[in-house]
Amino acid sequence: MRLNRLRVGLTALAVGVGATLTPLALQVPSAEAATTVYQAESATVSQGVVESNHAGYTGTGFVNYDNASGSYVQWTVNAAAAGTATLTVRFANGTTTNRPMTIAVNGTTAASGVAFNGTGNWDTWQDVNVNVTLNAGANTVRATATTANGGPNVDKLTVTDGGGSSGPSMAVAPYEYFGWGNPQSPTSVMSATGIKFFTLAFMLSDGGCNPLWDGSRPLTGGDDQAKINAIRGAGGDVIVSFGGWSGNKLGEKCTSASALAGAYQKVINAYNLKAIDIDIEATEFSNATVRQRVISALKTVKANNPGIKTFITFGTTPTGPDSAGIDLINKGAATGLDNDGWTIMPFDFGGHTGTMGAASVSAADGLKNAVKSAYGYSDAVAYTKIGISSMNGKTDESDETVTIADFQTILSYAQQHHLARLTFWSINRDRACGSGSDADSCSGVSQAAYAYTKILVQYTG
Repeated sequence: MRLNRLRVGLTALAVGVGATLTPLALQVPSAEAATTVYQAESATVSQGVVESNHAGYTGTGFVNYDNASGSYVQWTVNAAAAGTATLTVRFANGTTTNRPMTIAVNGTTAASGVAFNGTGNWDTWQDVNVNVTLNAGANTVRATATTANGGPNVDKLTVTDGGGSSGPSMAVAPYEYFGWGNPQSPTSVMSATGIKFFTLAFMLSDGGCNPLWDGSRPLTGGDDQAKINAIRGAGGDVIVSFGGWSGNKLGEKCTSASALAGAYQKVINAYNLKAIDIDIEATEFSNATVRQRVISALKTVKANNPGIKTFITFGTTPTGPDSAGIDLINKGAATGLDNDGWTIMPFDFGGHTGTMGAASVSAADGLKNAVKSAYGYSDAVAYTKIGISSMNGKTDESDETVTIADFQTILSYAQQHHLARLTFWSINRDRACGSGSDADSCSGVSQAAYAYTKILVQYTG
C-alpha cells in the first residue's frame, strides 16, 4: 500500500529476544466449551509464596515466584475427556523484563520460552494462552520459570476444553500504524467503535535478519509494546504485520527459510501472538526465490506453533491475483502450507471499471478461483481461505475512491461467503481531513470519525 507506507523505518537498532517454541491458542472459547478456574494460591508451589499485597487478583491471593530458575506453580487439572484444551495463565509483571516460563503437562513440555512480558505494574493483570492436550481424568500442569528472575506473579489458571464452536476471531483487525499518520489511541478506537483486534504495522529488518518495529524501534519494552499491553488490557488483541511497501524486508534480509522462520518466531514469542500477517509487497513480492522463502518459513512457523493463524497479504488486479500472486498461492499449495487467509489489497489497480466495491468483489472472486485451483478446495471452502484488505477513502490512484457504500458492498460479500479476513488500511486514515492533514492521517473524503471501522466491525465471520 504505497500511499501510506513510504516512510517506514530506515534506522537499524539491534535487539535480541531469547525464546523458543510458543504454541498459542487463537480463538476465544465459545459458551459451549467447558471452562474451569484453578487458583494459583491453591496449587503446589515450589520456591514461591502466596501473597495478597497487590490489587486486582481473584480468589484469596496470588503466587509470587522466587527469583530463581526452576521455581514453579503446579495445578492438578481434571478433564472430562481426552483432547485439546486452552490453558490461560493470568499474570502480572511489574518489571520491564520478560520472565519466560515453560508449560508442562503431565511432565512433558507443551510450550517452552513462553513470554510473560512486563504489564506496566504489579496491579495490572494480563492473560497468556497455550494450547495443550489433556488426558481424561487428572492431569498436572506446571508453569516453571527458566531464568534467574523467576516467574511473574500468577493469579490463576483457566482451563477451557476444545468443545463447542469458536467465538469471536481475528477476522476483523484493521491496520493501525504507530510510526506516523498521527495514530489514535487504540483503546479510544475500541471504545468508540467496538473493534477488539488490530493489525499493527510494520515489523521490518534492522538491516540483517533481526526484527524491529519499522526496522528501528525496539521489539519489546517501547511504546509499541505499551500500546499492545493497553489493547490487551482492554480485552482486545493484536496481529503483527511483517513487510509493507517500503523499508528492509525480513524475507529478503534473512537468507534462508529457517532463518526467516526464526525471525518470525522472535516476534511471536515476544508478544505471545495468536496470528501474524505477511504483507508481501515490492521486491519481496516480485522475487520468486523470496516468495518461496516466505512460504517455507511460514510452513515452519505453523509446525512450531499449533493453532497460530497466518495471513498473507498482497496486491491484485481487478480480476484477481497477477502472475506473481498466482505463483505465491501455487507455492503455498505445493509446499503444503495450510494458510488461513490469502488476502488481496483491491486498490492501486492502475485502471478499473465500475465502483471500487464491484472491483473488489471481482478481484476476490479471482482470488477464490486461484486458491480453489491450487489446493483443490470446493468453492465454499476456498472462500473461507481468502480475505480482503481494502483502503478507505482516496487511494494512490486519482480514479480510485473507496466509499462507505463500497465498504458496505465488501461487507455483504464477506458475510455471504464467510471470508477468513476482512480488514483495511488504515485506522489512522478513518477520519476526515483537517487543516494540515496528509493522506497518511485522513481518508480524503467527507466522513464521520471511524465510519469505515464501524462498518467492518459488523462482520462476524
